[in-house]
Amino acid sequence: MVRVRFAPSPTGPLHIGGVRTALYNYLFAKKMGGSFILRIEDTDRTRYVPGAEDYIIEALDWFGLETDENPIKGGDYGPYRQSERKDLYKQYAMKMLEDGNAYYAFDSAEDLERMREEAKENGKHVAKYDATVRMQMKNSLSLSTEETAALLEKGENVVVRLNIPSDRRIGFKDIVRDEVSFDTKELDDKVILKGDGMPTYHLANIVDDHLMEITHVIRGEEWLSSTAHHILMYEFMGWEPPQFVHLPLILKPVGQGKLSKRDGAKFGFPVFPLEWKAEETYAGFREDGFDKDAIKNFLAFLGWNPGTEQEMFNMEDLIAAFSLEKIVKSGARFDIDKAKWFNQQYIIAKDNAEIAEVIKPLLQNASYMGHSDSFILGFIELMKERVESYNEFVSKGYYFFEKPRIEDEKIARKKWKDENELHFTAIRTQMAESSSFDSDTVQGIIKGYIGDNGLSFGAILPILRIAISGTMKGPDIFGMMSLLGKEESIDRLHAGIEKIKAL
Repeated sequence: MVRVRFAPSPTGPLHIGGVRTALYNYLFAKKMGGSFILRIEDTDRTRYVPGAEDYIIEALDWFGLETDENPIKGGDYGPYRQSERKDLYKQYAMKMLEDGNAYYAFDSAEDLERMREEAKENGKHVAKYDATVRMQMKNSLSLSTEETAALLEKGENVVVRLNIPSDRRIGFKDIVRDEVSFDTKELDDKVILKGDGMPTYHLANIVDDHLMEITHVIRGEEWLSSTAHHILMYEFMGWEPPQFVHLPLILKPVGQGKLSKRDGAKFGFPVFPLEWKAEETYAGFREDGFDKDAIKNFLAFLGWNPGTEQEMFNMEDLIAAFSLEKIVKSGARFDIDKAKWFNQQYIIAKDNAEIAEVIKPLLQNASYMGHSDSFILGFIELMKERVESYNEFVSKGYYFFEKPRIEDEKIARKKWKDENELHFTAIRTQMAESSSFDSDTVQGIIKGYIGDNGLSFGAILPILRIAISGTMKGPDIFGMMSLLGKEESIDRLHAGIEKIKAL
């Protein structure tokens, strides 16, 4: 049975790239009828951020990526926080020590800094604690049994490192990248157990994946270089490794490199699913008015291609179409305009009543409180094809709920002619006398008056639109006036003309 896990570290807000990793794990689990597990990898207590775990869980809940096992729900393979499994890891580190596949190291910070300086002096670009230096360092391989025992008794600077063998090639099959191999000369003797008894990612990762019977490890490309270490540890323990799937990077919108939170701040778009407030506040897709299903659709295409022209996929479609073999190798550039396009398509397709539930909290002010549900639904119908986010219903359509300000002053000054004032007065009179005020009736009154009096549409309609809404942008003016109602439309037309005359 397929078992996959999403294993974030609670060191801050969940990056949107992490959400994509969770999404791919979820899709694969559902496609294969397997289990999707949330495991919190919180062994690095120095980087632990209070509230980050709650944020991760809330983000997954918002996206609807329900996990079968997690720290809250539990399961048969728990606990699901690594900090609660601390004693478990030590026994496996001890086994590798006993088998000669790991060793104790007692190097101080000064010892390690000296090693790095010597590497630099010898022209090495990267300083590695490996077979070339380990016998010059302070560890159980270079020291006598008595010296080692004394240092263990003292208990200072004690860590456990992997004993990477020399002159070997470590190969493994990656579903995305095919055959991958590393020369052990490229690998360092990574720390697997820290001085405080907590495991590093490398040890905890393989122990938990084995004990939780994970069948496929689907994770970011940044972990590819560590996989050789993990393969070795599986070998040392006599365990069968899972299948590996390393996902391509999500790249910056422009330039080189991985998308970062600084890119979001620089270009003015979110890179986190939900707003995060700490020393600095970072925007979230939810708070910026994005539809969760639209973002899932968008994220699915950042590294996966269904092999067809189809772009719009609901969750059932994604599950049916998804396969690990269709994940691409090359990095995917983050295109916020494409995200907005997806969002717009989802808003247009969504039922107006569903949209109302999303935007009502955004409209909680005195202006909104005086309007009926039918008015809100009519407003949504008029605006839904003109917005790219839920927030834009409010920012672009504010004038439905309050008297408009004249935004397009230049056009208003250009189009206004004093001799046309009498025509607007006559139009108001006809509107007032009409027994009906639906969209077709309003359109008939205004266009009929223009035709009957030999006027041009350009002389009347721009001023009419600006007087009613303050702007030339917006939905159908006749539908807008019908929704606002006869009294409000007449009042706005009069007040708007007065504002335009005063420009």
